[in-house]
Amino acid sequence: MKPMLLTPADSVPISENWIYEVKYDGFRCILKWEIDGITLVSRNDKELTDYFPEIVQFCNELAEEIDPYLPLVFDGEIVYLQNDYKSDFSIVQSRGRMRTKKTIHEFSEKFPCNFIAFDLLQIKGEEITQCSLVKRKSKLFSLFEALLTISPNYKDKGSLQLIEVFNDSETLWEKVKQWNGEGIIAKKNNSLWESGKRTNQWLKVKNWRIVTIVLTLFDQMNGYFNGAVYSEGELVEITTFRHGLKDEEMQTLAAFFQTKGAKTSSATWALPPSICVDIACIDFDGKKLREPRFEAFRFDVAPAEATWKRMLRGLNPIPEKVTITHPDKPVWPAVQLVKDDYLYYLQEAAPFILPFLQNRLLTSIRFPHGVPGESFYQKNAPDYMPSFIRTSVDEDIEYIICNDMQTLLWLGNQLAIEFHIPFKTIDTTCPTEIVFDLDPPSVDDFALAIEAALSMKAIFDNFHLHTFIKTSGGKGLQIYIPLPKDTFTFDETRIFTEFVCRFLVEQNPNSFTIERMKKNRGNRLYLDYVQHAEGKTIVSPYSPRGNEHGLIATPLEWHEVNSSLSPKMFTIPAVLERIKTKGDIFKDFYEVGEKQEFEAVLTTLMELTKKK
Repeated sequence: MKPMLLTPADSVPISENWIYEVKYDGFRCILKWEIDGITLVSRNDKELTDYFPEIVQFCNELAEEIDPYLPLVFDGEIVYLQNDYKSDFSIVQSRGRMRTKKTIHEFSEKFPCNFIAFDLLQIKGEEITQCSLVKRKSKLFSLFEALLTISPNYKDKGSLQLIEVFNDSETLWEKVKQWNGEGIIAKKNNSLWESGKRTNQWLKVKNWRIVTIVLTLFDQMNGYFNGAVYSEGELVEITTFRHGLKDEEMQTLAAFFQTKGAKTSSATWALPPSICVDIACIDFDGKKLREPRFEAFRFDVAPAEATWKRMLRGLNPIPEKVTITHPDKPVWPAVQLVKDDYLYYLQEAAPFILPFLQNRLLTSIRFPHGVPGESFYQKNAPDYMPSFIRTSVDEDIEYIICNDMQTLLWLGNQLAIEFHIPFKTIDTTCPTEIVFDLDPPSVDDFALAIEAALSMKAIFDNFHLHTFIKTSGGKGLQIYIPLPKDTFTFDETRIFTEFVCRFLVEQNPNSFTIERMKKNRGNRLYLDYVQHAEGKTIVSPYSPRGNEHGLIATPLEWHEVNSSLSPKMFTIPAVLERIKTKGDIFKDFYEVGEKQEFEAVLTTLMELTKKK
């Protein structure tokens, strides 16, 4: 079987005869699931099974439940989800090029991919390709509803998931554009599945992003032009293109290179920075624009204005519903970061920060004139907030609930710099996690936070508790113990936090203290178990802080907690690079919480308390 192919289209067909799906940028793949295991085969007949062991493992764990439905054949896409509407093709591509089992295993854990199924071709050994799409979808949905995830979820890595189907293309377009996805696919309800055929029953419409480049080179042999942008004063090539140019435009541009440029070989001419053009593309893989095509000449743009920063903004446009004011306003002047830099950070960090803001009463700290400067806590939602923002009232305060990109960017435009959240959500009464805030007397005493963190980890490991750690974004560290949803009360978790803090003080009274009065602490690190209580808040993972260097409350891997660690390492630019190379360090946070064996620990401590 070879996948049925899509036909490109410039617009989305609007009719009740069509359904709509996200177009993900990954590897098109046929998944064959038989009694003896699964096989992943690419559209070019390359076997991919060994390259994605996380998908194989997921399927193997379902062997008993899936057995009555075998053999099965799915049509789908292997993706690395950055969010629910966008896959990072560069990661999928790099996974498919790996050769050693060791490297494949390492990346399957760090960057686990998903198989998203959008069609069912065979079930219980019966081929159903000649059934209508509606019937195939119905069988596919029933299967996933019984056994698997029924819609894409970027937090659920390394699994099989089901494509989400929309009847309203406008709703889907809004989501794809908001999250900078590749595009959408329109499919006829009654379409059959025909192996290897390119069909007008399935159409793909791309979400083109526009990037302004400087023309640098023309190659007469293949008719391609090269384009670059300025990065730190140097031109960096980011594209070669020829598609999109009309014949007359192609001839005019080639003649300009040949008459005004310098001949660098028998068939190439280089041009000094003089002409800018807009290029439409679907993404950037870190080196080149993906699927570039000519869009328009930009005689109104000076070459020096075609910068790397402008390219990033073109690749990540602000959602239409969010109004941005004064994007060049200095926010962290000490490190030359303006509001647009901050908004770009929020866009990139949104998949990592939003799961922690989800359904929580938000307290933000706003810096209306930048950092450092005048600031104030904001709990009450202002009257001028846009209609798309969701709120929740608690004790006569109408809090903002930041569940989506649009709300996050609106808050960013208001220069809400810090995001503080309670330990429970609006739909729970018990804490979702325990957090220990390790607060040394000053940033010069950060070594005390490292010492406390490692001492605590030894205790938690002994209790068989899974922990996560992050910088506070200031001078300390914060340790998280995720918990099963709505299971343990604040009073119960207080027994644990107090025990741990008192035990550490008993073990090392010269370094740690639970003394509330600052004047009595000396140079000891304060262990605040009282802070973990209803109504109290903690700064969210990936939240910026209101210090002059724009430091981020950054999740860490435990091996990073050593003498070389410093909070100053985690600036906005550094964290942007970090999430690209390390992925989501807290990706398993809530899954771990549901499996956390905290009850046994609590029972032991309660028994000890009774004996005392």
